[in-house]
This record gives sequence, C-alpha cells and structure tokens, in this order.
Amino acid sequence: MASLNVSLSFFFATFVLCQAARRACKALLPAGAYASFAREAVGAAQLGACCLEMRMLAELGPWAGGFGPDLLLTLLTLLFLVHGATCDGAAANPTVSLQDFLLAEASVPRTLLKLAAQGLGVRAACALTRLYWAWELCDLHVLQNLLDPHCSSPLRTPVSHGALVEGAGAFLLHLTLLRLRNSLPAYRVPAVALLATVMTHTAGPFTSAFFNPALATWATFHCSGHTLLEYMQVYWLGPLTGMVLAVLLYHGRLPRLFQRNLLYSQKNKYRTPRGKPAPGPRDTQTPAEGCRSREPGRGGAGQPLPGPR
Repeated sequence: MASLNVSLSFFFATFVLCQAARRACKALLPAGAYASFAREAVGAAQLGACCLEMRMLAELGPWAGGFGPDLLLTLLTLLFLVHGATCDGAAANPTVSLQDFLLAEASVPRTLLKLAAQGLGVRAACALTRLYWAWELCDLHVLQNLLDPHCSSPLRTPVSHGALVEGAGAFLLHLTLLRLRNSLPAYRVPAVALLATVMTHTAGPFTSAFFNPALATWATFHCSGHTLLEYMQVYWLGPLTGMVLAVLLYHGRLPRLFQRNLLYSQKNKYRTPRGKPAPGPRDTQTPAEGCRSREPGRGGAGQPLPGPR
C-alpha cells in the first residue's frame, strides 16, 4: 500500500501544480496565447505525467504490488474524470487539434502552435516523472528506475494489427467527441472517461492504448524492439486515420477540404405541395377584366347566360 500512497500523492501534486500553472498563465498571458499555447502545454503535461505513472502501476503493480485489475481500472477512471474536469478545454492530443483544423474551426498557425505546445508539455512531463522516479520513494519506483533505461517495446502485436487497434480506438474516441461536443461537461466528461477506460483495458495488452501521438512519441519511441518507422505507423498513422474516418463518417465530408457532402445526400426539407400548377401570365386577370367577366348576361368565360325558356 505504500507504493499506492506514493502514486496517489504524485497524482494529487500533479493536478495541484497544473491548476496553479493554469491560473498563473491565464492571469499573465493574453487570451489568445493562453488558449493556443499555455493551456495546451499544461494540459498535455498533466495528462502525460498521470499516464506515465498509471502505466507504471499497470505494468509493475500486479506482480510487485499486488494490485488487482479492479483497483487499476477504478483509479484510471478517476484520473480521466479529474483530467476532463480540470483541463479547461485543452485538447492535450494532436489528433484532437487536427480534428478542429479539418472542421475549419482553427487556422494553420494556431494548429501548429497547439501541436508544438502539446509536444513540449508531454516532453516536460516525461522528464519530471522520471526525476520523481529517481527519488525511489517506494519499491515500484525503484524497479521502474532500474527498468526504464532498458525498456522494451509496448507494441506486443504485429505492426498492422497494432495500427488497426490504435486507429479503431481513435475512431471511437473522436466519434464520441464529435457527438458530445455541444453537450454539457457534466455529461461529456463522464462519458469520455468511461469510454477511455474501456478502450485502455481492451487495447492495453496489444499497444498500451495511447491513442495520442505526442504521448506515444516521448514515452515509447526510445524503447527497443521496433524501428522508428514501425512506431510511426502504429502510433501516428493509426490514430490520424481513425480521426479522419470519424470526421468523414459524422459530417459526410471534410469541411476544410470539401464543401460538398461525400457520403450523405442532402434532401430539401421544404417540399412543394402537390396541387394545381401556378397560374401563368395568360391565366392572370386584372381587376377590370374580372369585373367585366361578371357582367349581367355574360358567363364566366364570356358566353351569354341561359335565359328563361
């Protein structure tokens, strides 16, 4: 239990420090700089630090700490809930930022700035988390500190299958985000947290379930077992493909590239009522003509009315 208490203290300190950093950046920086860079950097650092510590618990906890899957899944769900409630709208994921770009909701400079901030945030989180492990405050951190320089590949399946797993997870995640993007946070955050927990539990044995190119780059690309190109196919190409397919399926098009709907036919919701055709120029009558047509002794069509026999 000492290892669990140390990890819980780490999570609590991470959330407190990141929340303080958000408030400081919001007070000191312009709104645009905070939204495009500082918020993304802090959100990515928070997510990266928590995911690295949680990954250590998932890999070493069952056999070195006696942690069961029920404890790990509960802790993972709580972490996703707290992150979603405190991230202040940060994407903390390059595929989410690129999704906003494909939806024509973000410009090229702003998207590039967010991607750079996310990469820097995750890199800082990796450095600080490894520094925390070096203090060796518990047995699990001692083991992790010994194993980290000689880490093995988290990809425990063929490359094509790993890319499919990461792509399918990203597809479900982005489809859920698109469906709930206008929902209240009280509904959106728990739904996304539960989905992320289920996907992590399902895909974890195959690819460690990152679904985040920035996090996967700094956490796994230095590990032996696969080449850089193979890592890029699984952890970059897979999630990006899943994101593009989710946007295409949800909207029927990629708004940044196509104005015409590629999948769904657009039917006019205003139907023309079926009835008599509209009168033409020859069928219209002036008021004077209408009066003349109703003169005594004349029929409606200019014929004499039948008299008494």
